[in-house]
Amino acid sequence: INNINNTMATNDILDVTVHPLVLLSVADHYHRVARGTRKRVVGVLLGTVHGGKVDATNSFAVPFEEDSKNPAVFYLDHNYLENMLEMFRKVNVKERVVGFYSTGPQIRPNDLRIYDLVERFVNNVAPVFCIIDVRPNRQSIPTTAYKVVEEVGDSQRQRSFSHVPSLIGAMEAEEVGVEHLLRDINDPTVSTVASLIKAKMAGLSTLTEKLVECKDYLEECVRGEKKINEDIIANMQTILNLLPNLNTEDLVRSLLVKTNDMYMAMYLGALIRTVIALHDLVNNKVEYGKETEEKKEEVVAEEKKADK
Repeated sequence: INNINNTMATNDILDVTVHPLVLLSVADHYHRVARGTRKRVVGVLLGTVHGGKVDATNSFAVPFEEDSKNPAVFYLDHNYLENMLEMFRKVNVKERVVGFYSTGPQIRPNDLRIYDLVERFVNNVAPVFCIIDVRPNRQSIPTTAYKVVEEVGDSQRQRSFSHVPSLIGAMEAEEVGVEHLLRDINDPTVSTVASLIKAKMAGLSTLTEKLVECKDYLEECVRGEKKINEDIIANMQTILNLLPNLNTEDLVRSLLVKTNDMYMAMYLGALIRTVIALHDLVNNKVEYGKETEEKKEEVVAEEKKADK
């Protein structure tokens, strides 16, 4: 009965929201333990679950080791996990275990066994597995969430990880803290236009990556390597239906007008900055000239006094 309840709870998971505190804690955990190596770090996610939506608001690291040569050998200190949970309950009773995280960046053979260990500390809700990619060159969001599902095939039940949508969310206090952190990270020499262009390029590269992934999936379905999932095909069709038709004259004209307006604003801004700079230069020269004349008059007056 417990397994059936856990399976139903797992299937009811709609999405996973990861908060900035979790991202900072995981990054700090990785840099302290596994930076410069091929190891990964594992920890526990704390938070709440409402209506199938998981909110991972906090986390803590767990001592973890695994044998790179033998994937079946690993060590996770569950005694440390129990002690940490007791201390966290004293601080915030509402935060409970909702799953575990790993820096991956991919699913490993031991993850299902780690799932079984963490499941003992979860009440009424099956845990989620979240891979948090700490690599700095990643353009898309660094989180990928999974749930465990059972598949029946060849008279055997097999468990596997199924993808769950993941989001990055924050409360008002967290947003303020992140803004203060970003003030120290942002480069003041980089203009706003350059940062906007960089963000657009990052978004386009991520879109290209996702479209290539969709294309590879469809090709594998055509070759018979993967089963056709009607939900995925329906979502792809919805995405294609949302794409705008760029061949219409009205849309092309609107894009040109918008681009011209933006370039005009940029040109006027540069022109105004230049005029203000020239105005300041002229004022400086005038003030410097006045000071020079006053000094000359003082020198002449002193020389006349000395002659007398």
